[in-house]
Amino acid sequence: GDICEPDFIKQLFETEKIDIVLHFAAQTHVDLSFWHALEFTYVNVYGTNVLLAAAHEANVEKFVYVSTDEVYGGGTDEEFDESSPKRPTNPYASSKAAAECFVQSYWERYQFPAVITRSSNVYGPHQYPEKVIPKFISLLQQNRKCCIHGSGLQRRNFLYATDVVEAFLTVLKEGKPGEIYNIGTNFEMSISQLAKELIHLIKKTSSESEMEHWVDYVKDRPTNDLRYPMNSEKMHNLGWRPKVPWKEGIKKTIEWYKENFHNWKNSEKALEPFPVAEPFAQLSDP
Repeated sequence: GDICEPDFIKQLFETEKIDIVLHFAAQTHVDLSFWHALEFTYVNVYGTNVLLAAAHEANVEKFVYVSTDEVYGGGTDEEFDESSPKRPTNPYASSKAAAECFVQSYWERYQFPAVITRSSNVYGPHQYPEKVIPKFISLLQQNRKCCIHGSGLQRRNFLYATDVVEAFLTVLKEGKPGEIYNIGTNFEMSISQLAKELIHLIKKTSSESEMEHWVDYVKDRPTNDLRYPMNSEKMHNLGWRPKVPWKEGIKKTIEWYKENFHNWKNSEKALEPFPVAEPFAQLSDP
């Protein structure tokens, strides 16, 4: 079903006796959001409203809205904490920030037990290859170059999937209604560093000239935030910290894509430097 279908969602809550909602459903690809801003708004904002209304009517015990560090906008040195202002710089982040406001309004108006999380970039097995880590891995495993947007100096924090799962379990158990929690990590790497690391691990080379052979710099996206440094002290106080070291997580991830890439539907399309989705039928119909 689709979170944008109110009748379906209402029926789901009426028949399935749902008591807890983890709301992950969203359009999430930043590059695509510049070309399909209306679709991102529809799914991420309208869809969240549909889900909120049904969950509120069903008197759920807890509603966890999964947001993103991107709502803060790009930072340089100053760490963002949960009280930092939202300054989104792309349609994806803007739609997530807008949806957050609706979630918070349900807490303010009804004391609806909603919690908001903002996490760093997640990586690991099973991730669709439009995202940077599986994309670079898949390109290199097919003897193709990593396509880097702009300078490649943009830095990102990467969290392994199982660490994020632990974070959500912690929020479900310990998170207080009405609160926001940053789920972050101090592990940070530039996109060009990431490419070099993966070239080293997959192509077994440390030579600078050999590494350059596997990199292709393409034009940058319309805006590309430099970094998202987050303070996760609130999550640490609930007893959560990331456990999986980068070397262990990336090794497992590389191995998984070696065996499973071909199982993805339309996976080749996802490896383009700027993948373009099909037109959004629901909004283009007369």
